[in-house]
Amino acid sequence: MDSIGMRLREERARLGLSQTELGDIASITKNTQMLYESDKRSPKADYLSSVASAGVDVRYVIEGIRSDSFGDGAAAHRIADGALVGLGSSTPNAEAVAVKMYDVEGAAGDGRSLEDERVEGVLHFPMAQLNALGLSPERIAGIKVRGDSMEETLADGDWVLVNQADTDYRREGVFLLLVSGERRIKRVQRLAGGALYLISDNEHYEPEMIPPEQMREVKILGRCEVRIGRIA
Repeated sequence: MDSIGMRLREERARLGLSQTELGDIASITKNTQMLYESDKRSPKADYLSSVASAGVDVRYVIEGIRSDSFGDGAAAHRIADGALVGLGSSTPNAEAVAVKMYDVEGAAGDGRSLEDERVEGVLHFPMAQLNALGLSPERIAGIKVRGDSMEETLADGDWVLVNQADTDYRREGVFLLLVSGERRIKRVQRLAGGALYLISDNEHYEPEMIPPEQMREVKILGRCEVRIGRIA
């Protein structure tokens, strides 16, 4: 059976923080953090208040019940390597950065045109977490995935955090892009001669090549850095 200490350790790992880093946030030593995580000492209210500002789900630590808006079974992973990162919280916090989540783009299939952008919600991420991911708060957008062309990387209904400050497709990765007025999420490769190769991770979709003479129809909107979705 799990315990407060075990759930606290799980939350720290979810946020990608070391015992020293989380301890520093709460103004305690690494040794005290270790005692909390091993259930040899019970965390106090001021400690729990401090770590909540770093994104720790305190309700989960104390009660074993998730308080985030994604519910049980949700997780966030870095798209580049699959590493687990902090999920973010729907609860506002003075120490956290608010990131708007847009139910817009769709288009993880053949692409679709959208007339407007609707904000479905806001997630709050600790500044330290965003810094660790190399993300600038002013240049992040949460986008909902529509379609199945990027499975197994991204599933229909997932959210992705898009780094709008990184549009350099010379380094291969998954990008949000605009192609002939249609927003898409695709894996992008740069080919010799300046052409682009748009790849769907779902093998049932054929890749698409954008020749150099059609590059004016393409705009890279940002690199997709983090997937937020349910674990199957």
